[in-house]
Amino acid sequence: MSALIAADEIGNEAELVWLEDTSDLDYVRQSLDRLPSRRGKPAYHRDGRMVGYAMLGPGAKASRSSGTFRRRVFWLLPHDRDTAPGGLYASGAPAEAVDPRTLAPGDKGRKTERSEGGPPSQAMQEMGITLPL
Repeated sequence: MSALIAADEIGNEAELVWLEDTSDLDYVRQSLDRLPSRRGKPAYHRDGRMVGYAMLGPGAKASRSSGTFRRRVFWLLPHDRDTAPGGLYASGAPAEAVDPRTLAPGDKGRKTERSEGGPPSQAMQEMGITLPL
């Protein structure tokens, strides 16, 4: 879950690779997966689809016990808001979901009102604050 991702676990990220345009996605799910390499597109073994992944820099060390690297993978399930706007996540978002506009290499991102499915609050509107687009 994104809340459980610590800064030191993603500190060796060099780049985030997006497999599709995220500008219309309110959120993406993220997880740390054990993968056999620092770079390249990982195999995907979940329902739904992979939306992106992180590539690690040369300083990233493999686990001594497994020889794998922990890399972030970004994904969506068939019942997520992008394909089922009136479904389970019409409002709210999964625990591991973050707004893709808040993601960067080494930064776990965050939830926003947009990712949570809500309109900007009255206070935000009065202050002229808009969400990242």
